Amino acid sequence: MTSRQRVFSGIQPTADSFHLGNYFGALKHWVSLQDTHDCVFSVVDLHAITVEAQQNPKQLRRRSLLSYAQLIAMGIDPQKSVLVMQSHVPEHTQLAWVLQCITGYGEASRMTQFKDKSGKEGSDHTSVGLFTYPMLMAADILIYRTHAVPVGEDQRQHLELSRNLAQRFNSRFKKTFVMPEPLINPATAKFVDLQNPTGKMSKSATTEGGMINVLDDPKVITKRIKSAVTDNEGVVRFDRDNQPGVANLLSILGAATGREARELAGEYDGKGYGVLKADVADAVVAEFEPVAQRTAELMDDQAELERIMADGAQRAREIAGPILRQAYDAVGFAPLV
Repeated sequence: MTSRQRVFSGIQPTADSFHLGNYFGALKHWVSLQDTHDCVFSVVDLHAITVEAQQNPKQLRRRSLLSYAQLIAMGIDPQKSVLVMQSHVPEHTQLAWVLQCITGYGEASRMTQFKDKSGKEGSDHTSVGLFTYPMLMAADILIYRTHAVPVGEDQRQHLELSRNLAQRFNSRFKKTFVMPEPLINPATAKFVDLQNPTGKMSKSATTEGGMINVLDDPKVITKRIKSAVTDNEGVVRFDRDNQPGVANLLSILGAATGREARELAGEYDGKGYGVLKADVADAVVAEFEPVAQRTAELMDDQAELERIMADGAQRAREIAGPILRQAYDAVGFAPLV
């Protein structure tokens, strides 16, 4: 029995590759958490079908497997951590129904991500699943009695709902769930679009050249970094307000080398942007190329990948099953004999 606190975190398989922001902003932190916490990590494929545009079966299956393989390639050890495909653990959705039944309609409708995404989808295409997404996310967390959840600013509201539902369930029925706390990632660097330094680097970037993917060919990575928008000053400084493009390159270099971006800036006095870009490209390629190679190896051995997934599902269910049974008993469901 471990005395470590349990951490849960998940990532959606909504692209053919994780991008640089995913990697340095969250996933590398997951790898380090394995040394200090009891970790459960998940490819949250159930969440990936809440939007109609993402409901492509072949694409979802490929991306889910790619996401799972990438996590292993990045350093998530299936022996040290529980690494699970969300849809392989039915306890997630079974608990989600209970949590939906103690969530107020007004409470759910105030979730900002639902407002944002439903506005883009339009009422005719907005799914009920998008509305109940936060309750499933709460179930993802609570079903493992999670102590801490690594969260970005966009997920804080959902974690707060998870805390509220845990407290409500414990008060209304029986103390069953742990109150999860936010876990702040010490890596605070922000990464912006290479072609539009005022916009966040994300899979919704307006141009492909604005983003670096973990599985990109090294030549593509190098070309995109060397084509990154900077400015006309010609001086390397870490100044997000006045030189966002240069600051972004320094942030990427800092993340890839484990150094402070501001400290790195001083090493480029009189060297210009070309030298900086070349160094950034070399550092990112050195970080991502082994990950891409290992991912390809895993994808080429589907039997082994499926074996690892099956083991992860079994281990996850060994944790989640007893907790779900306790929750069902607390609610008053008849025992399953």
